Amino acid sequence: MTSFTGGCLCGQVRYEIAADAGPSRVCWCRDCQRIASNGTVNVIFPSDAIQVSGSPAKHDKTADSGNTVTRRFCAHCGTQLFSDSTGRPGLTVVRVGTLDEPSAVKPTTNIWVGSAPSWACVDPSLEQFDGPPVVAPQAKT
Repeated sequence: MTSFTGGCLCGQVRYEIAADAGPSRVCWCRDCQRIASNGTVNVIFPSDAIQVSGSPAKHDKTADSGNTVTRRFCAHCGTQLFSDSTGRPGLTVVRVGTLDEPSAVKPTTNIWVGSAPSWACVDPSLEQFDGPPVVAPQAKT
């Protein structure tokens, strides 16, 4: 198992993650563009593997998917840290730029490319989806 640490710009919110990194994606949805003025690079972790010190503020919004997304950010400096979705219970999206070692995670996919502005630098070597990523169906046991 891998461990990661990270935090916000001012240091008032810090976190530790005791888990291997899940999928990592560059997201070009309009909400991510609004919070970052660009696409955001994100990685998914089990929520219960993340220990947070400090008190992030939060904002709930209904996404284009219809899910409620709760974004957590530093109330002091505004750094976007995490998001949780009702469509992914038990999983938390972490903004890769907030990791102490952001090069430890490499994105493999561009999502919501259909929403990207014409000037976006979309890496053509990564898998691409015009909208949300396609999730393989779970095998029935």
